[in-house]
Amino acid sequence: MFVYAHRGASALAPENTLLAIKQASEAGADGIEFDVYQHQNEFILIHDRWVDRTTNGKGTIDSMSFEQVRSLDAGKGEQIPTLSEVLALIGARCQINIEMKGVHDIELLIDYVAKHCRQHKVPSSNILFSSFDHHVLKHLKRYRPDARIGALTAGNPLDYALFAQQLDAEFANIDLTFVNQAFIEDAKQRGLKVGVYTVNHTEDLDKMKSWGVDAVFCNDPGEALAIINGG
Repeated sequence: MFVYAHRGASALAPENTLLAIKQASEAGADGIEFDVYQHQNEFILIHDRWVDRTTNGKGTIDSMSFEQVRSLDAGKGEQIPTLSEVLALIGARCQINIEMKGVHDIELLIDYVAKHCRQHKVPSSNILFSSFDHHVLKHLKRYRPDARIGALTAGNPLDYALFAQQLDAEFANIDLTFVNQAFIEDAKQRGLKVGVYTVNHTEDLDKMKSWGVDAVFCNDPGEALAIINGG
């Protein structure tokens, strides 16, 4: 079972920061997931539209200049990083899941990622794009049909994983609260992989492994890997 570090090693370092990314990589995470917002023609790592929860600032991302965003303390003296900085830090060491939060120009994002992957020697095949906004995913696949995508759901739809199949997704990613064996079996029958978020406890990790889940998103990837591998 594949382990993604959720927002980096967010149990150990401030989420979506270079420190969290670095610690996830050092812990041996199979992949690193993080949240991306668009700020004008740049892309930054942050989960919320408002900066209040994760930084020492107040207000929305859109109300700030890029310089103001970069001057914020995201915890332990960390800046809000750019996507380019993160791609440079990870390089080819593991898989990368870019969750699109406030992205309104999909074509700009795809071209940006392609450019910086070339620059930082990140294999394009290591990139997975995911989102709760299925319209965004549909647009992305129209623009770049070979892009790998994960379709997110925070519930258990009546038609199970059909939404992900309709988007030509690789992954159907579902909230731990709602996942069950019926969803997993349906996804597998559709040729999809299943990812479950956020899985941090031994009992849940063991259950996901026994159910045949392909990937879990964990706040402490090193601990999760030890549990999964029986260490």
